[in-house]
Amino acid sequence: MAVEELQSVIKRCQILEERDFKEEDFGLFQLAGQRCIDEGHIDQLLEIIQNEKNKVIIKNMGWNLVGPVVRCLLWNNKEDDKRKYFLMLDLLTKLCNPKELLLGLLELIEEPSGKQISQIILLLLQPLQTVIQKLHSNKAYSVGLALSTIWSQLSLLPVPYSKEQIQTDNYGLCQCCKALIEFTKPFVEEVIGNKENSLENEKLKDELLKFCFKNLKCPLLTAQFLEQSEQAGNDPLRCFASEIIGILSAIGHPFPKMIFNHGRKKRTWDYLEFEEEEDKQLADSMASLAYLVFVQGISIDQLPMVLSPSYLLQFNMGHIEVFLQRTEESVFSKGLDLLENGLLRIEDNSLLHHYLEIKSFLTVPQGLVKIMTLCPVETLRKKSLAMLQLYINKLDCQGKYTLFRCLLNTSNHSGVEAFLIQNIKNQIDISLKRTYNKWFTGPQLISLLDLVLFLPEGAETDLLQNSDRIMASLNLLRYLVIKDNENDNQTGLWTELGKIENNFLKPLHTGLNMSKAHYEAEIKNSQENSQEVQKSKDLCSITVGGEDLPNMPPEMQLKVLHSALFTFDLIESVLARVEELIEIKRSTSEENTGIK
Repeated sequence: MAVEELQSVIKRCQILEERDFKEEDFGLFQLAGQRCIDEGHIDQLLEIIQNEKNKVIIKNMGWNLVGPVVRCLLWNNKEDDKRKYFLMLDLLTKLCNPKELLLGLLELIEEPSGKQISQIILLLLQPLQTVIQKLHSNKAYSVGLALSTIWSQLSLLPVPYSKEQIQTDNYGLCQCCKALIEFTKPFVEEVIGNKENSLENEKLKDELLKFCFKNLKCPLLTAQFLEQSEQAGNDPLRCFASEIIGILSAIGHPFPKMIFNHGRKKRTWDYLEFEEEEDKQLADSMASLAYLVFVQGISIDQLPMVLSPSYLLQFNMGHIEVFLQRTEESVFSKGLDLLENGLLRIEDNSLLHHYLEIKSFLTVPQGLVKIMTLCPVETLRKKSLAMLQLYINKLDCQGKYTLFRCLLNTSNHSGVEAFLIQNIKNQIDISLKRTYNKWFTGPQLISLLDLVLFLPEGAETDLLQNSDRIMASLNLLRYLVIKDNENDNQTGLWTELGKIENNFLKPLHTGLNMSKAHYEAEIKNSQENSQEVQKSKDLCSITVGGEDLPNMPPEMQLKVLHSALFTFDLIESVLARVEELIEIKRSTSEENTGIK
């Protein structure tokens, strides 16, 4: 019945001119063709499509059959039927109006979700390529539309993270990336082969450029790559990255030109559209490109050999900043790798302080601090700490001094401040023992110590919360008292000691007395309450410093309170030792003055 209906529609249309086909004819053809497929009349439908007399009808109406054929290919598991459906799809691709077929294929690509996305893309890339190559006008627009549609769907797929996920490729992303490169090859070759640089060719080049940018951002920005020892050419995402960089070079945009010019006032693009896109969209793509080249080593041999390590670090810092601003661990970890790659090329103490006038040279270490304090992954926190130390080591003396001031004012974290204070101590030690420099002695040092040897809120400062910073500050002060005599006063400490005592030591005494009294009272209350709690076996809560400790067994809360008291005792013992050393040094100085 369905075949007869289809033949009836075709018979009526055979006597009509192409321009006389009505909308009703299209609808009847689609309905009858769909029923033929549903009822399994594949052979008869193939005969109708292959009949030369029906050529004009199939050209204008046949694209309506592509959707049903594609769905059968996805769901029909019979090999003989699938072979016939593939033949039918191939015939429709060759015979149908390419403009109508292009839109039909793209609609089919946009429909699915989940794992079906890769299935339909892999199925339709070859027909889509054939259809676009048949177009005689607006080819660049059609290529751009196709690539944009495919990328929008692929960007919905999860990017495989581990070696196992890459190998299993459950969602088919890796397969699609490989197929996508094959899809673009004839269009890349067309750009390369066109020596006239016509407007249409330039437009095609621009569409391919956009395609590369989009893929550098997704999936390559978040993609994890196998270790060099594991690759052996079997890392599909790394191969995809290499192909993308190859396309850039082939169409006249080699990556050295791109990454060296990104962010400058003088743009490299010929069209205003790209200037706007560079400002708004390309930061992630360019950062991804820099990582692929410098860390993964893809096409790194294209870089000029004359570039200095500090110059390479300078333009990579902007890309590192982009990575560190992201919250995905797979992304900001690449920023750490790119920073390490740049810093290891530079000798210690050779990175000039002038670089800190560039915004990214201060925002990057601030980004490292955020990872150190907020990232839940211990390995990344440790890596970030190591990178901050490496960065400090590379700066010259004035650069170190400037960075310390910046981070002491912005970190707001006791542990980070303790780390910085230890670094300040190390620089003072180098200045006193080896090479004198004005930044860690005298007036400059005193200005820095003003940020270290004080309590943020005086005696009311939360000593437990700030214990790391306070201990580091006391240890620094003890070191200065021991190493610098009052008569020499190389560091300027003895000139400012009165201010340090008033702003730091005396408030610290008061704060310790208040804190110890408070915690001792809480311990007493906890011990009294614990007897009642033991009877009921309930949990109890305690308020310390205006905040409730988490509900926990009484014995656990007592341990917490005793631990706090131990911290206060430790601070108090170091404080007492510092004051003792100050008195000894003062007495010795007075005796020496008397002898003279």
